Parts: sequence; structure tokens; C-alpha cells
Amino acid sequence: MNLPARELAVRAAGVVKRFGEFTALDGLDMHLVRGSFYAFLGPNGAGKSTTLSVFTGVYEPDAGEVEILGFDARTHPLEVKRRIGVVPEELALFERLTGRQYLVFCGRMYGLEAAEAEARGEELLRLTDLEARADALVAEYSKGMRRRLAIAAALIHGPELVFLDEPFEGIDVMAAGVVRELLSELSRSGVTLLLTTHVLEVAERLATHAGIIRGGRMADEGTLEALKARHGAGSLAEVFERIVGAPASKGVRLSFYDAAHPAREGT
Repeated sequence: MNLPARELAVRAAGVVKRFGEFTALDGLDMHLVRGSFYAFLGPNGAGKSTTLSVFTGVYEPDAGEVEILGFDARTHPLEVKRRIGVVPEELALFERLTGRQYLVFCGRMYGLEAAEAEARGEELLRLTDLEARADALVAEYSKGMRRRLAIAAALIHGPELVFLDEPFEGIDVMAAGVVRELLSELSRSGVTLLLTTHVLEVAERLATHAGIIRGGRMADEGTLEALKARHGAGSLAEVFERIVGAPASKGVRLSFYDAAHPAREGT
């Protein structure tokens, strides 16, 4: 992708990350255009979460270059962290605080004045549909409520770029709807978003761009329309199957069900 650096929120070139003898990222290249909604896809173990951990400063790469919002992630980690929001897959929230207290705490940690942190916290509680439970302890929150609170906390300092690792994992339909609407609004507002998900229908509905990682390397990336055109596919799910391969169970029938329950006509 030949774009000027100023147009990229993330530029990764030849990124390698090893854990002992295992190579999680094997020369990853990635380009995330400013203002885009990027769905980062791949099978389990492909390197998605490791990539996000490198981009957000949890791990240092063993080789390669990573630029986030124009800053070298290795030499300017604090500049990067001030400008990004992160929602990890495994949440670690302060359970003895209320939802309202937790958001104010996060705002203060990012340097907001108390009044500003409180005002932003109230707005985020409304947007994430947590107002009614704002004064309950986080320990009492459901999984979906915790996910929404984590997203609110990631947004309180007004980041330019937000990383979300499996934000729809394990939450109910209502919570997922709130999260989808919030992410759509952020995208419309020009915030750059990088989302990992296994729900390809959600990715196609929300994203403007996608990248598919396989074996620690970028298999392909681009706008959704460009990906579908390159792979002769009608949907993002078809693109994914053509790059990664169809599930091993696709088209499989259970022999003992075939005998006991003859297939219906048309199936």
C-alpha cells in the first residue's frame, strides 16, 4: 500500500515477535489508514492478539518497524499511549469501584481535570447505556456491562486511534447492539478503529477496511470492496475462506444421523 506516512494511523513493516522457539509474528506488514474502520481477521493462533500487544506497547517487537500516529512505537511509547485507547479481550477492571468512579479514575490517570473527567464519564455512561447502573460496583456488572465500561474507559481521553480485541466476545444481543452503535458513531466521527473479531458478518457490516493474517504474516489487506474484487468473492466471509481455507467440517454429515434421520427434501 503506497500511501504517505501522514495518512496512516498504523504502519508496520517486517514485524517479528518470538516467544522462545515459537514465532508469533513472522515479518508482518500492515497499513491502517487514518479515519478507517479496520477489521483485523484470522484464525485462532494467527497472531492477532500478539499484533495488538506489539502495537499498544505490551510487547516490543524482536525485529521490524512500528509507527503509530506518526510516532515510532519503540522510541516514543508514551506519546503513542497518550493518543490511543485499548480494549483488551481479557478485561482487568477495578471491581471495588463503581462504574462512575472507574471512569473518573481513568480520566484522571490520563491527566484530565476532575470536573472534565466527571463530565466525560457521565456522557460515556449515557452512550454505553450504563447510566442506571453507574453507582453499582463493577464487581456486580455482567460481562456485557463490563465490556461496555471498558470501551467507555478507553474513550474517556478522546483517543485518535482505538484498538478493540474481540469486543463482541461473550456478550448478549442487547449489549452487542449498544457496542455496534457506539463503534459506528465513533467511525462517523473520524476516529480510527482497529477491531479483531471472529464474527465476519459484524466485520462486514461495520468495517471500511480489512486485513487477514495467517501464520504471523499479512495474507492480504485493503478496502472491503478491493478485497472482494481481488478474490472474486461476494462477501468478506468468502474472502476469508479463500485465503484461510474453508472449515474442515464444511459439508460433513454424521453417518448415524443419516441413517436415523433421512435428509429433508431440498437439504
